[in-house]
Amino acid sequence: MRIIALTLALSLAAAGGAFAQPGASTSLTLANGASAPGKVIIDGAVWKCADGACVASGGKSQTADRACRRVVARLGAVSAFRWQGETLSEEAVTACNVAAR
Repeated sequence: MRIIALTLALSLAAAGGAFAQPGASTSLTLANGASAPGKVIIDGAVWKCADGACVASGGKSQTADRACRRVVARLGAVSAFRWQGETLSEEAVTACNVAAR
């Protein structure tokens, strides 16, 4: 019985990790599109930008708020931010821009 319970627990843990990432997306819109780099790596996320819009793959596990502050510190203010499936509200984006200065 313990083996069955352990197998079930491990299966659910593995499935949880599998479901966490596939649909998750990471993107942002820069307030000043002219400041967009072609490609930059921040906290393990590979950001690729064009015309002020950036998308990323990878990245370490952290809150969207923290990821936003780290990105804004490097790239400048953003008007929209989504980190691994979590979209920041307008208020959170404003707070991120202020905090990262």
